[in-house]
Amino acid sequence: MALDKISLKSSIKQAFNDQRSNTNDPDAALDDLAAKIADAVEVFVKSGTVNTTVETTGTAAAQTGTGTGNIT
Repeated sequence: MALDKISLKSSIKQAFNDQRSNTNDPDAALDDLAAKIADAVEVFVKSGTVNTTVETTGTAAAQTGTGTGNIT
């Protein structure tokens, strides 16, 4: 699955909107905003799918290998 940039943008905008009326404690508002943006980025990154190809050599016996891939 491709990364969902629209949802990330929406989550970040919502995080800012949630802080508009929070004028009582600016430090708490900043901490809350940072936490919400961090959560949005985490969801965004984890929404990607890693596609990888693993090629091994050897006999028909069980083979293990590692591969690298891109999040698409």
